[in-house]
Amino acid sequence: MSTAPVTAALEVRGLSTAYGPVTALEEVDVTAERGRITAVLGANGAGKSTLLRTISGLVPAGAGEVLVGGVDHTRSPAERIARAGVAHVPEGRGVITELTVEENLRLGALLGTARKRTDRSLDDVYTMFPPLAERRSRNCDTLSGGERQMLVIGRALLCGPDVLLLDEPSLGLAPRVVGQIFGLLRELVDAADISVLLVEQNARSALSIADVGVVLNLGRVVARDDAAVLAADDGLRHAYLGF
Repeated sequence: MSTAPVTAALEVRGLSTAYGPVTALEEVDVTAERGRITAVLGANGAGKSTLLRTISGLVPAGAGEVLVGGVDHTRSPAERIARAGVAHVPEGRGVITELTVEENLRLGALLGTARKRTDRSLDDVYTMFPPLAERRSRNCDTLSGGERQMLVIGRALLCGPDVLLLDEPSLGLAPRVVGQIFGLLRELVDAADISVLLVEQNARSALSIADVGVVLNLGRVVARDDAAVLAADDGLRHAYLGF
């Protein structure tokens, strides 16, 4: 685990979000620190994906604050939040299938260049994800689910983010592939000064690589602690995490 000084890259304070009359988040507080992985856990409908969508500006906040690097972006449009250093990888492994692997990656590099100069290059992504290097000239409709997940994470990294939002990256993947991707994610955070907010239903795997865990239930935070402490709490695991 990283021993670098802990600094908040993202602060969510009293965040509330609703879809019409239905409250999805209620007074949620989350802090994502530089050089650390914060896992957001809970059952379906807990509000995990809504939290990421509200942070990235895809869903408007009803109340509260979203601070990126200490700057208030609660009411900022999604494009401005992305340029402030927040890269959102939504559930579903969205790639442009008509383009090649390398063309998809270059889209991320273009945004990174527009935001700030980043030291991360295509070669860095290919080193991190060797299957992408082998398939760089292939159209993305030929990739497996795991390869597509590597691609969308790599594309997000080429934006040069300070905060990486990952929504259910393990969904539908074989356990071996999940272990590989999560292991690479841990290595990435240990080697770079970025913050990862990881939304997962696979709580056991998420807590194995996270530094901090936050548990949501029906839109409210019901637990927040070191990942190892949450993983060892039998009552909490059985009530909210399913293992």
